[in-house]
Order: sequence, then structure tokens, then C-alpha cells
Amino acid sequence: MITNKNIEHIPLTALVHSWVEQLVNNKELLHSAVEQHGSPINIHSLEPFSDNIHEYCQVFQDCGLKHKIFFARKANKCIEFPLAAAHRGEAVDTASYRELKQCLEAGIGSENLILTAAVKNQKLLELAVENNVTIVIDNLDEFHLLKKVVSQKQRNVSVNVRLGGFNVNGEILPTRFGFSLEEALQFITKLHNQESLINYTGLHFHLNGYSIEHRAAAIEQSLQLVDLLLAENITTVSLDIGGGYLMNYLADESQWNLFNSELKRAVLQQRQPLTYQNDALGMTLVNDRLHGEPSVYPYYNKLHKAGFLSAVLNSYSLKYKQPVSKVLKDRKIELRIEPGRSLLDQCGITVAKVAFRKKDTEGNWLIGLEMNRTQLRSSSADFLLDPIHLPMTHLLQSNEALSGFLVGSYCLEQELILKRKISFAQFPQVGDLIVFPNTAGYMMHFFESEAHLFELAKNLIYREGNLYISQEINV
Repeated sequence: MITNKNIEHIPLTALVHSWVEQLVNNKELLHSAVEQHGSPINIHSLEPFSDNIHEYCQVFQDCGLKHKIFFARKANKCIEFPLAAAHRGEAVDTASYRELKQCLEAGIGSENLILTAAVKNQKLLELAVENNVTIVIDNLDEFHLLKKVVSQKQRNVSVNVRLGGFNVNGEILPTRFGFSLEEALQFITKLHNQESLINYTGLHFHLNGYSIEHRAAAIEQSLQLVDLLLAENITTVSLDIGGGYLMNYLADESQWNLFNSELKRAVLQQRQPLTYQNDALGMTLVNDRLHGEPSVYPYYNKLHKAGFLSAVLNSYSLKYKQPVSKVLKDRKIELRIEPGRSLLDQCGITVAKVAFRKKDTEGNWLIGLEMNRTQLRSSSADFLLDPIHLPMTHLLQSNEALSGFLVGSYCLEQELILKRKISFAQFPQVGDLIVFPNTAGYMMHFFESEAHLFELAKNLIYREGNLYISQEINV
């Protein structure tokens, strides 16, 4: 329990899987891997991935639902994860030409692939059509381009239609994706009656945010569309409700609550800063009043992963007077989900080497790492987990603890790996390793860049106590 609320660093202790504990205790293996492959390296394990799939499958079994889990490939670029999903009889959501091409080249069957890319050019649509991959249609221009491709190829293709604009408590959920329910009814009816090569098979949506109520409402309204289509003798085989299933990163809820309250106090200058130059992490201070909330992932969640999905499916439908899972079951619809981050829970760590220690002009200790901020970044304003410090040798100087900031390799004033101040039990030495836990979902790859001509981080697989380089599939 933290009692001094004015300390410089409030711990945010990550949940750590047993495979990470084993690896962290094998510092010789980690140092050897960094020396061989450079800093940083990303290390992955497939064991938690399989466990996470099993948890979701159990929810579907409990509800008696036919299902398919599509791993959101965009969350991590290692081909081992799509292969593991397909091996378990599940599937892969692809969002680009290379993602789809790599999965096909790796031997994943078209029945276990779907194409959801936000922008689909002719080359991408041709690849999907040639390989009989189901395509999610988002807009009319995309559909007209697909018509051109199937006409040229004289090949059949199955499509799912993306929905948007659901009504919750009298308000339309804002989105830039999909057809409204009214537009979708007209579009699918016309497609069914006029297109011989393009076959409608299902509906699809993906909601922003993490509201159980919104997801349940979207399922209910999608099922109303299913019923309207059935009245026109149009069968819906599947309903894909997308991703966005909360996961939990932290061991202690009180740490999360305290950090959030103390961050606000810090920005209001009621205590020492917790972030570099008192960064508000997305909040705005106007006339001594704080507006908004931190633009960060909700790192602590009591209800997460399979429990979150279960809560959605067991939500009560006022329209149908029963849980939405029962409505789905009665209609014999295959329910599909597209988790990315939550399937990768505990599947990866990022390891970087300490390059220097120095103070800035304001007296802050800066610990320079051989990595850049794009290699530990998502849409969140900061990655709010404490890293693990692995000293290379016994102390070479005073065992004085310190608090400071981790900075990276790009030549920018704002080049911070973490904006939050971090405490070290002992003074970091050049050559020490810093381990960032639970980074496989989005943090490693989603924004990684090669500015300054830096090489991308190498990806390794941890299996049976050894490290192996991830497969490279060039397309």
C-alpha cells in the first residue's frame, strides 16, 4: 500500500506470465540474444496465445454457439500466431495485401481467412478473389471495384457487409465505417437479386471503445436486420462482432486508481510531476481546470477477455425478451469475433539495452536505451507498466536508487520511451537490460518505423527454454 502520495513514482506492477519469469531469470540467455540480434529484441511465446483462444472457446461452448475466432493479424506481425490460430481450427483477420499474402504463402486455407482492410485496392481484391477469401464490404466504391474484379476473373466470391451507425439510447454511435442498417438492407437485397458471382454470407461490425451495452445493442440491431433479410429469403450465415475485448495488464487495482488520481493532482501542480515535464497524457488544463481523461488504455480491468465477451453475450435483449446469445443460437448463426490485443495477452516482451545515463538541463536523470519510441507505442499516450531492470553485473558504483526517464534513439526532444517517471532499485549501468512486459499486442509493431535508417527489431520465439528467430515470409 502506498501511503506517501507525493513520491515521484507510483508503481504500476505488471502481471507477468511464468515463461517471462523463467526468461528473466536466465540473464545470460537474454544478454546473448541482445548481443546477437541487436537492441531491442521482441520475444514471443505461443503458450499464452493457445490458452487465450481456449478461454474464448469455452464462452462459446457455454452459450451453445457455433463460432469462429479470427485473430487480428495487424496486432502483431509474427506469422507464428496466425499459424497457431489456424492449427487450432480458428482463423485470421487480414487487413492488407502483405498480411493476406503471407498467410496464404504460409499454407493457411481460405476458409480460415477473412479480408477486412480499410482500403482495398484492385491488387488486394484480386488476391482475395483468386484465393476464395471472404471479403468484408465497407462502401459502394469498394463494391463496384470488386464487381469489376469478379467480372474479369469470372470467379465467385463471398462477402460480409460491414454495419455502422447503431442506435443506443436514442443516439447514433459515430463511426466512419460501414453501412447503416437501412442502407445495408437495400444493398444486400439488391446484391442477392442481381449479382450472380458475389454471394452475401454475413454481417460484420467493429465498435470503438469498450462498452458492453453498445456491443449488446449492436448485436440486437444486427439480428433485427437478419430477420428482415430472412423475410426476403436471404439467409445470414455469420455475424462478426469484431474485436476490442478488454484485457487486464496490472496486478493491483489500487495502484491504477492511485496513479490516475495523482496524475491529475500533478497536472494541477498540487504535487510533484509523475511524467516528463508534467505531461498530462491527453488531458487539457484550461484556467486551472482539468478537462478530459488520460488518453491511455484502461490498464486495469476486473472484467476482461472471456469474462468481457460472456457479459456481452449474456446481455438481455428487450426486443427479443431473452439473452442475445439465445437469439443467435435460435437462428443457428455462426458468431465470429476478431480479437487482437487480448489474444496476445502475456505473449511477448520487448528487451532493450542501456546505452547511457545523464541529466538534462532540469536535473532529471535520463536513461538512454538502444531503441526508439516507435518500438513501444500504440495509440495510447503512454505505456503504463513498470519495466523490469536486469543489471548486467554486480554493482560497479553506489547502490543508490534513483528515479528517471527512459529515452530513445531518435533526435527529438520528445523522444521518450515512457513519459512516466520510473524508479530503479539500483543505478542502471551501461549494458544493463530493460524488459518491457506484455508488449505483443500492438506495442511492438503497430507504429514501428525505420527513421534514421535504424533496423526494425528482431522477433524471437521462446520455446522449451530456448530462443528461435521468427519465420520470415517474404512476399
